[in-house]
Amino acid sequence: MSTVTKYLAYGPNKTLRRIPSKLFEALEPKFLYNYKSSANNDEIFVAVYEQYEKQINATITLTAILECNDDHTRIELKKSGGRMGFRGSSLSEERSIESDVIDFIMDFSKRFGLSLQEEVASPASEEEEED
Repeated sequence: MSTVTKYLAYGPNKTLRRIPSKLFEALEPKFLYNYKSSANNDEIFVAVYEQYEKQINATITLTAILECNDDHTRIELKKSGGRMGFRGSSLSEERSIESDVIDFIMDFSKRFGLSLQEEVASPASEEEEED
């Protein structure tokens, strides 16, 4: 099972550049990679979060990719792992790492007046599918 969620945040450059550091301070990733371009001051952060879900006996992995440009920050979250299908009783109200990261991004955006947009992939039209 794999899901991808994408966000674009617009606002002042200094505020946008604080998103990764504040996120990793609040929610420490298991692995973190940082690349800074010397040519155009772009930064890319790749963070890997893991969370064991006891009730389904599986590990959920969340890969967060944050691309910081001068005018916007692009956030891509890819969740993988876990189990599919019905496994008996309903799960408890444990919060997943994905919802924690999304809540942090939304809260940070509201608190500092950033414009946050979710990128939604449009379904392919029937004409494109036939080709």
